[in-house]
Amino acid sequence: MVKAVNPKVVEIIKTKSLVPSFDPSMKTLMCIVKFMTENVSEGKTQLALDTKLNYARLAKHLVWMEKKGLVKSTIIDNKIHVSLTENGMDFAKVISKII
Repeated sequence: MVKAVNPKVVEIIKTKSLVPSFDPSMKTLMCIVKFMTENVSEGKTQLALDTKLNYARLAKHLVWMEKKGLVKSTIIDNKIHVSLTENGMDFAKVISKII
């Protein structure tokens, strides 16, 4: 059975817009960055499964990261793949010292 994605989540992904009051969770950012530095780029759905994050939470954090220039999204075979940018790799190095 395929679970329907919340329309609000779809809107966040399509428009890449967040509410101005959105504050990312450092724990969630660390989880995403740690996984992305240790594994190849995969689709957002697979990334949510691998990091054990709720898809909506992951989507919000990835949009925030993309707005900050830490990740970039590319469409490959109808999947949205996410990868770290150079700034994202630098951010990962800083965060890895904290973990």
